Amino acid sequence: MMQRARDVLARTQEADGSWKGDYSGPLFLSPVYVAGLYVLGRAPDARTREGLVTYARAHQNEDGGWGLDVESPSLVFTTVLNYVALRLLGVEAEDPGLIRARDWFLPRGGPLGSGSWGKAVLALLGLYEYDGLAPTPPELWLLPRALPFHPSRLWCHCRMVYLPMGWLYGRRARAAETPLLAELRRELYPLPYADVDWKAARNRVAATDVYTPRGAWLRAVNRVLGLYERLHSRRLRDRALEESLAQIRGEDEATHFICIGPINKVLNTVVWHLARPDGPEVRAHLERLPDYLQRTPEGVTVNGYNSSQLWDTAFAVQALVVSGQEEARATLARASRFLESEQVLEDSPRAERFHRHPSRGGWPFSTRAHGWPISDCTAEAVKACLLLEPLGLNRVPRERLAQAVEFILSLQNRDGGWATYERTRAPRWMERFNPSDVFSGVMVDVSYVECTSACVQALIAWRRARPGAPVGQAIARGLDFLRRTQRPDGGWEGSWGVCFSYGTWFGVTGLVAGGARPGNPALRQAVRFLEEHQREDGAWSETIQSCRERRWVEGATGHAVTTSWALLSLVAAGEGDSEVTRRGVAWLRARQGADGRWPREPEAGVFSRTCAIHYDTYLRIFPLWALSLTGREEHRVLSPYQEAARRHPEFSGLTP
Repeated sequence: MMQRARDVLARTQEADGSWKGDYSGPLFLSPVYVAGLYVLGRAPDARTREGLVTYARAHQNEDGGWGLDVESPSLVFTTVLNYVALRLLGVEAEDPGLIRARDWFLPRGGPLGSGSWGKAVLALLGLYEYDGLAPTPPELWLLPRALPFHPSRLWCHCRMVYLPMGWLYGRRARAAETPLLAELRRELYPLPYADVDWKAARNRVAATDVYTPRGAWLRAVNRVLGLYERLHSRRLRDRALEESLAQIRGEDEATHFICIGPINKVLNTVVWHLARPDGPEVRAHLERLPDYLQRTPEGVTVNGYNSSQLWDTAFAVQALVVSGQEEARATLARASRFLESEQVLEDSPRAERFHRHPSRGGWPFSTRAHGWPISDCTAEAVKACLLLEPLGLNRVPRERLAQAVEFILSLQNRDGGWATYERTRAPRWMERFNPSDVFSGVMVDVSYVECTSACVQALIAWRRARPGAPVGQAIARGLDFLRRTQRPDGGWEGSWGVCFSYGTWFGVTGLVAGGARPGNPALRQAVRFLEEHQREDGAWSETIQSCRERRWVEGATGHAVTTSWALLSLVAAGEGDSEVTRRGVAWLRARQGADGRWPREPEAGVFSRTCAIHYDTYLRIFPLWALSLTGREEHRVLSPYQEAARRHPEFSGLTP
């Protein structure tokens, strides 16, 4: 069984040594892509157009709407955007699927009930008026950087979306009028477009779209910004637009026009189209726009990142090493070359000017060209390299690994934990001003159990490789953060995976790496937590609702990825021979198909607490990893790979 799983993982390795999986799932990304092309006067090629239409049809809910992602209930935000995208792609208004969509969104106010991002995209298309948007003045970028609400203090994903949004808002940018847009204005609203009270529409959001309600503080700020918008000077607006454009250029050049994500990628392209029509910036953006397209069996969609290659590859290496077979050597050698090639070797240009944390030594989520290294991606890459080192396969020199460690150390927060791309820059109360409606935790880059555990494990591995390395204090503070964030029920809440099974895997393995032994009270609590959530059939199952409701929400059937995370946690906590573990292993083995794969199951990833996202490689990596640690017959004689893992117990519980 392990051999078949290992063969599947090896066969799906890319020529460059990476694993490049499907990272799709959100249903608002493709409509933004289509809308951006329409503003540029362009359209997808015929094959892509057909694929986009097919994918949208495949994920329309029974009620006629579309969800935030492929598993969520319908939202006005995503339903209206998908409706508009299909119309822009040539689907007729009388199409049965679009009739069902109108029947769903018109009683909810159409665009008037949409979450704020949907309204901003529609305003760009001329399908919504800017007077109906909460103000996003570009002048915010001219404020003193010392202020806690300067945009540079926001989580980078947030500020990089609102940066081009602010420029477009300041310009009142609007697509050229076409007959189709005029038709859409008649189709989208439950009343004539000319009769809409746009001022009232600013604060109107359908109940379906309210995950983060607009509190009194946000409403007050919006009133102040609305007053400013009526009184601002033209000269100051021009300065703000110029500064915003400079910041956009900084982002584009640092990321080789890939951008941090697909939303700001499309919006930045539109900005340059309006600022310098047919200029070199537009051409550079269009060249990299296909990087985000993902072809799936259900059609074509837009990924949440240009790829998850580095992240997936670092995990694949760790799973293959512990699987303990010499046949993996060639696969691991190719993966090592990819790891070596994707480390960021320099800081981004004019980092201070563009509010960037130093980048040298880090690894990104996807590729080096992306230009945004992340704490846990760097940590997992360091772990993978050091695990390959005793096998003679690591290609990253020690001095570059030392730079990676320095990058990790530079990101530790005051609370002892690690956030994602940067140290926490804004106070937590800034989250009260979250204007997104449908997302949570988007304003402040806080410390996460996943990032913290990965960084702690990497630092411990580095200290083993280089005794005397000055990382002890950082490790101790990180371990203290992990202990403090364990919930009373024994689990940890994950933020980048679904959810408590994921967070608990990181919490447990971080503590084990730091020296916690099976009798440790925190580990015993975690074991009880996992035991309580094991299903009768031996599996574990958890859905995206766990993230939204912040409690364990059981799925309809067992999930191989969730079960693998639970098993990895149990083995790390010293429960490798327990009945609970044996039952989980039996279920995981029975679930594997004759081809070595595990069948497709609900999404295992999440971002901003509400949106599920697909990690295609997880079903190829984590079951193999879990079975490798729990398959007794394979472990009677330690191979060189298992011996390497035995010498590095910090690697996610790889204990003998």
